[in-house]
Amino acid sequence: MTFPPARRLTRASEIKAVREQGRRLECRAFTLWWRRRPEDAPPVPGSRVCVIASTASVGHAVRRNRAKRRLREVFRHQQTMVPAGCDLLMIARPGTLTWPLPRLEDTFAEACRQIPPQSPEASGP
Repeated sequence: MTFPPARRLTRASEIKAVREQGRRLECRAFTLWWRRRPEDAPPVPGSRVCVIASTASVGHAVRRNRAKRRLREVFRHQQTMVPAGCDLLMIARPGTLTWPLPRLEDTFAEACRQIPPQSPEASGP
């Protein structure tokens, strides 16, 4: 699967909305915030993601960049597990660098299964 620019959250206002209005799932190696896009938002197929790695939790630049690459790869492989219309914020934790990639993918898939599917009445007539 690909990871085109349309699948990325880049605007600070969108990232802030996920953090303030979304729900959080603790996954030990990373924290996953998710939020359904509002009905009046511009149509974007599928889900979008933003990956964050801080110096305090992951370390210097090389480690932060590696953690972000690993989380983007997890999303790229497992993006079909994310319900359509969701914006995600993945925050790296120290385990992001030490866990094997298959374990990260399994953890992400399990977290995505905890996101309830969009109800038919929420999608409109």
